Amino acid sequence: MAATTITVTGMTCEHCVRSVKEEVSEIPGVTSVDVDLGSGRVDIASSGPIPQERLKAAIDEAGYEITG
Repeated sequence: MAATTITVTGMTCEHCVRSVKEEVSEIPGVTSVDVDLGSGRVDIASSGPIPQERLKAAIDEAGYEITG
């Protein structure tokens, strides 16, 4: 099991949260996604490490950006 935390900017509502969860959940190996709207924190559990470029592509597809 692996855990990854990223911070996403641009989310303003529950629809944003659902979009991010949906896109990140489609990455192979992801087992759960928890999004905190207030802080932009996204906690991801997966069966193994997730390449940063896969995360970036999923967040881009949802219409947001990873900070940091």
